[in-house]
Amino acid sequence: MPTVLQGPQLGRLLGRWQGGRSTPDYQALAATVRGLLTDGRLSLGVRLPAERDLALALGISRTTVSAAYRTLRESGHLTSRRGAGSWTTMPGGARVGTSGLWTPESAGDLLDLGTAALPAPPQLATAAAEALADLPGYLAGAGYHPTGLIELRATVAQSYAARGVTTSPDQIMITSGVQQALDLALRLLVPAGQPVLVETPTYPNALAAVVARRGRLLTHGLADSGWDADLLLATVRQNRPRLAYLVPEFQNPTGHLMDARLRERLAAAAHAAGTDLIVDESFVELSLDEPEMPPPVAAYDRHARVLSIGGMSKPYWGGLRIGWIRAAGPLVQRLAAVRIGMDMAGPVLDQLVAARLLRYADAVLDARRTELRQRRTVLVQALARELPEWRFRVPAGGLSLWVELDAPVSGALARAAESYGVRLAPGPRFGIDGTMERFLRLPYTLPPAELDEAVRRIAAARRDLERPARRTWEGPALVA
Repeated sequence: MPTVLQGPQLGRLLGRWQGGRSTPDYQALAATVRGLLTDGRLSLGVRLPAERDLALALGISRTTVSAAYRTLRESGHLTSRRGAGSWTTMPGGARVGTSGLWTPESAGDLLDLGTAALPAPPQLATAAAEALADLPGYLAGAGYHPTGLIELRATVAQSYAARGVTTSPDQIMITSGVQQALDLALRLLVPAGQPVLVETPTYPNALAAVVARRGRLLTHGLADSGWDADLLLATVRQNRPRLAYLVPEFQNPTGHLMDARLRERLAAAAHAAGTDLIVDESFVELSLDEPEMPPPVAAYDRHARVLSIGGMSKPYWGGLRIGWIRAAGPLVQRLAAVRIGMDMAGPVLDQLVAARLLRYADAVLDARRTELRQRRTVLVQALARELPEWRFRVPAGGLSLWVELDAPVSGALARAAESYGVRLAPGPRFGIDGTMERFLRLPYTLPPAELDEAVRRIAAARRDLERPARRTWEGPALVA
């Protein structure tokens, strides 16, 4: 059953939409709905209000709404069926890439803004040496630990306890990165064809994982201010998805932070709907402006519906493939049984390195936050100087800005920027094909001088898009 959007709810999304002397109201209304769809703010597959209800909510005639709906049907952005209503679509259908966000090895002079990741901290070498010294104590055993080394599980459990959620090592499973944690949960909990709710925009590799498991995507479009609580909870209650994947701490890519009240209501709604929540906490340790951090979603879990996943890729180093799942003890054992059919267990040495590195957590994270604050400032100032027409909000944490461009040219800009030696992650990679062409994710993970230079190159590439393409003539190719 599609999510049903009420008239006042759509009116709130539409904002100021009225036409002018040269644009009839019905065309302006249709154009605004199309804009919401292509920007990802209005989800696909949502049933729009009946014409009479929307007219009443907007204070306009039903004739205007009827003409706008007809225009949207003609452009492929609305599908209607007598007696069933009208729901949002995209021309040509909605597709999600089967591969996530991945880039090949970069050339030496390429400025890579396609990946939001940091180099290894200096403490990693020390932790690796200490782990190597500890390794002989583990060599007498078989080396298979499907749920992970008890030392590392206990350390992760303590980190949850420090955030106010009592956790035992039996509730922790160590995985080969956060991506494997998500994949294991999907394998166990989502039969093929079952609905999975995700935010849009969201992490591309999460979308790819849902598609690979043949889950049926439902989306909740994020607004400029973050989650629309009423719409998100209505989507859960009405559609009863088997699972929902959310990033409540410095959401990737928007940087939004979910408030405590919505976390509490979300946990309650998920239980009532029979929905399990996968809460991705990859960025929880990267708070930059020291906002008051809400309790983890798991703090409101009374019915073992929340699976918290996290790892060391973002705050520490992506090359250390260590992630984890926090869940009820029996569920951890079921996840371990699924894992045995994949890779048996994670490398012992890697887990020892992770356990030792976490002893230096305070020093590593303090340095990371100081570094990221400086780089974020450099990126913000460079954008204001070189591309002042672009809009963005400065997030209180995380690794990137979610930038609204001056035109829907994200894909074209990414292609043009390659010729200037900059790799970008265009907006459509973070959602459904055909949406978010007006957006671009820009990480602030490169050194300051490289960030400044990257923005100069991006600005030059953007100017190139405004120049008419030169037509070139080539001789016919020889075919033998």
